[in-house]
Amino acid sequence: MGLVGAAHWASHFFHLVLPAVFLLLHDEFQISFAALGLLTTLMYGASGLAQTAAGFMVDRFGARRVLLSGLTLLSTATLACGLVNSYWMLLPLSALAGLGNSVFHPADLSILTAKVSPHRLGRGYATHALCGNLGWAAAPTFMITISQIWDWRVAIICSGLIGLAIVAAFLIWGADLEDTPDTSAAVEPIPMGRMMDNVRLLLSTTIISCFLYFAFLAAALIGIQSFGMPAMVDMFGLTLAEASRSVTGFLLGTAGGIFIGGILADRTDRHDRIAISGMITSSLFIFYIAMTSGLAPAMVLGLLVAAGVASGVTTPSRDMLVRAAAPKGASGRVFGFVYSGLDLGSALIPLALGFALDQGRPETVFYAAAGFMAVTALTVVQVRRQVVTA
Repeated sequence: MGLVGAAHWASHFFHLVLPAVFLLLHDEFQISFAALGLLTTLMYGASGLAQTAAGFMVDRFGARRVLLSGLTLLSTATLACGLVNSYWMLLPLSALAGLGNSVFHPADLSILTAKVSPHRLGRGYATHALCGNLGWAAAPTFMITISQIWDWRVAIICSGLIGLAIVAAFLIWGADLEDTPDTSAAVEPIPMGRMMDNVRLLLSTTIISCFLYFAFLAAALIGIQSFGMPAMVDMFGLTLAEASRSVTGFLLGTAGGIFIGGILADRTDRHDRIAISGMITSSLFIFYIAMTSGLAPAMVLGLLVAAGVASGVTTPSRDMLVRAAAPKGASGRVFGFVYSGLDLGSALIPLALGFALDQGRPETVFYAAAGFMAVTALTVVQVRRQVVTA
């Protein structure tokens, strides 16, 4: 769980390396927020398109090899972003980083599903999600601090070096990252009959409902993570450091909620109730931020921490719902496809939110986040209905 958690920490840390310095890139290259949103769209778009294929690779070749290859590509592409001298050079590097990012969910969750005993699996998924959110929380503080001491280029290069150091550590101590691949899929190419079975599995109502859950969830989270800081600076007059602390508070609150949610997930089989109540509660806190003017920095921070806790509690239960829907021996491809919804949601929204900021409508960031979180509840109801029927 520790090794998988460290890999997931790195993945999420890299998600926010560029968004954490969007305001600095905006000034450096004299570009719009919509153009910055395109970087996020390219990263998550490439990750989402490649993630199902990564899931098949995990089932065929095993998780360790795929995981280390992806982390190496992600770290190298991010490091190169610190060496560019124009905005346009960031575009292909963002896409390459997305390809590297595509491996983490299918590889990580296949390892946990294969190696963690069923009565501890909720806590295993919680550890995975907790470390990911700690990676998110670390990125804004790390990037702003290093940028203020040196500049944004040094901050990005240092972040890439951190990823490569983790790869080196895994090569030395990461033998336990091996999972148990499906040997029947590892010998011969998948024939057309099995391919059609895979298509029917991934396009089933249950799996599509799980996919949509993650798409709507990601659409909610990406707004706060990528554009929360400039939105808060514009809406409430916060300094960049205060806005960074508020986003970090949201992510740390999410991490705390995940810890609680892991315990709850192992003590109940009604994971749908936890997911629905947590997402609705979180959406209400964020909606209050969107509709209220003149909030003090401490109030913004408190509301975002509360929203983070409420959404974090749902995370282990959502993974248990996906596990219940995944047939034995197909965890890599199911997790890969379902979690590509995270990348789809993350890819589609940044351009629209960047345009809203360019038009002087920063509250749109929080209205959109609240709305998408509320919609996730409908997909959870559908997943529960189909799993119970099955």
